[in-house]
Amino acid sequence: MSEENSAVIDANATSSMRTLTLVLYGLYAASVLMGLTGVVGVIIAHIRLKETKGTIFESHLRWLIRTFWLSLLMCLPGILLSFVGIGLLLLVAISIWFIYRIVVGFLKLNEGKPIDDPSRLF
Repeated sequence: MSEENSAVIDANATSSMRTLTLVLYGLYAASVLMGLTGVVGVIIAHIRLKETKGTIFESHLRWLIRTFWLSLLMCLPGILLSFVGIGLLLLVAISIWFIYRIVVGFLKLNEGKPIDDPSRLF
């Protein structure tokens, strides 16, 4: 295969992975209103993570995966405490944090940059 053909294949793969990552951010954003789209998004992110090894998209998929699981984990005490009242405040704070991470990730992807540290909270 010539270098030119290889470059075209790499460009197509990059474009395809960028599109997929945008779709995942969209699924996460939609999950704010329709919760199940986030589940679909995290499943796809887990499945496609290996394909992104060594690219900027790896950090974005790790960011998305971590966002999903941490928000789910943090929602459990919020749901349990919602009967007391403080849980509702916790759920609102988690929702704001979730939206923040979606926006930050999308903006970084739009700039063509990786997430600096996908394991950070903010």
